This record gives sequence, C-alpha cells and structure tokens, in this order.
Amino acid sequence: MRNAKSLVIALALGAITLAGCGTTQDTIIQDTEVRPMGALSVRVVPNPIVAQRASGENWTFPFDVVVQETGGSNVQVQRVSIRVTAFGSIPVYTDTQEAAEIRGRGYPTDVPANGELRYRFSPTREVPDDRLFGGVQAELVVEAINDRGQPIPSARTTVSVTR
Repeated sequence: MRNAKSLVIALALGAITLAGCGTTQDTIIQDTEVRPMGALSVRVVPNPIVAQRASGENWTFPFDVVVQETGGSNVQVQRVSIRVTAFGSIPVYTDTQEAAEIRGRGYPTDVPANGELRYRFSPTREVPDDRLFGGVQAELVVEAINDRGQPIPSARTTVSVTR
C-alpha cells in the first residue's frame, strides 16, 4: 500500500512540475511570418470619360483604367467586368474578360505589391442619340487573387460619360 501511495505522490509531483514548466508570463511565442492578404483599388481616368466624335454617329471614348495594389501583396487579376447602363437602369452593354483573354489582348494581369497597372482604351461606338451622353454610367469590377491563390475583395468603380 505504501508503494502505491508513493507512486501516486510521485506522479502528482511530476504532473505539477511539468505543468509549471509549460508556460509562464515571460514565455515568448514566435509566430510564423504573417504575409499581407493583398487589396486592390481601381479608377478610370478621366472620370467622366469625354466622348470625341469620330465620324457621323460614331464616337471614340478614350480612357485609362488604373488598377493599384494597396495591401502589400503581389496579386493577379482574374476577371474584369463592365456593365454600362443608361438613365440609371437600362442595360446598354456588358462584358466580362477572363485573365487569359486580358493577356491575349496584350495586357498584363500581374500587379506587384504596392504597384499599379494602367490599361489604355479608346473604343469607338455608335451613339445614335446625343442625349444618351447625359445618362450613361458604367460600373467596372476587377477580381483578383493574391500570390497564395486566395481571392481578395473585388475592386469597383463607377464612371460616367460626357461629350
């Protein structure tokens, strides 16, 4: 019986000793490096876009889309979507370009940490009624992933058109 009691006391003392060595207030826990998630902003320059008459009812719309990484991580644009409406809600034009299509058109999709891409466009479209210029608006959405393959929040901007 004495051996059993001694064994229990020894185990209890051992457990207390181990528990006391586990952590103290002075223990420093080193975490692995926390890498930034990445974030994007997008803007259209100029805003509003100034339409220029090309010929007849054809107008050219020169503008730049500036995609800027603001979160400190390399990111890759995966998709760019545009939705153009007239007078608030009448759909005029929609388009979505995937990363492969964007690269196929000669535009880069990799945005370096804290860097930016600038895409220049100058599409020509037929505008049969000049009154449309006062009520046309476009929403541009850029979707991307960071260098770890994780999606980051989409960047959005709205632009109007004038003449």
